[in-house]
Amino acid sequence: MADSLKGKVALVTGGSRGLGAVTAETLADLGADVAITYVASSQKADAVSEKLKAKGVRALAIRSDQADTTQAKPLIEAVIAHFGRLDILVNNAAVVAKGQTVDDPHLDTAALDRQWQINVMGAVATTRAAAPVLSDGGRIIFIGSLNGTHALIPGVADYAGTKAAINGYARGVARDLGRRNITVNVVQPGAMPTDMMVEALGSTTAPDAFLDMHAIRRIATLEEVSAFVGFLAGPDAGYMSGSVFDMAGGLAS
Repeated sequence: MADSLKGKVALVTGGSRGLGAVTAETLADLGADVAITYVASSQKADAVSEKLKAKGVRALAIRSDQADTTQAKPLIEAVIAHFGRLDILVNNAAVVAKGQTVDDPHLDTAALDRQWQINVMGAVATTRAAAPVLSDGGRIIFIGSLNGTHALIPGVADYAGTKAAINGYARGVARDLGRRNITVNVVQPGAMPTDMMVEALGSTTAPDAFLDMHAIRRIATLEEVSAFVGFLAGPDAGYMSGSVFDMAGGLAS
């Protein structure tokens, strides 16, 4: 697998931290040049970019807020201007709103609406902007959630809805772009040790009751999930498209 992506250019949205940063490193280890996006911390993004360059690949950090769909086209244009091409799009950027049941009288609808805007419309806008310029034989990989097919706990209706919407959208995009041998897939992790897990569960240490729901009684590592993303981005996954893959240790199986 070493250098299996040499000569390719990847864009990882939300690549300054968590799974996005580890995925960017994985793609760089496979030889790809990598652009990442960030919103708030240029320092973190620049640190990731420098780490990628130290691996011997080209790297670029671009400030782009996925909540603003008008920024999608300039983002893709910036990638093309810097690298000359785009082969792999990893739609990773997403947020999770504080868990509340839909009948909560204090339901934070503004936060839930923002979640839909970022997780769905932002990812859709990026995909629309990238599709016309993505290389034939390219890859689009969405980072979903097992909640997209299983509402695992109360209070996740809107989050689960955003991820279910992405599953349907990805299948449609796979159908649209298949004639160009572009594959489109969704990876559905369960819990991972990220800031999002802290927001959802209050800690990066999963409670026993949650672990008991897993066949393999632990949460995923970021490296496990990013390795699978790297596989989907590579040459051996050219006939895998329109699929949703669970990486959740048998959670809710």
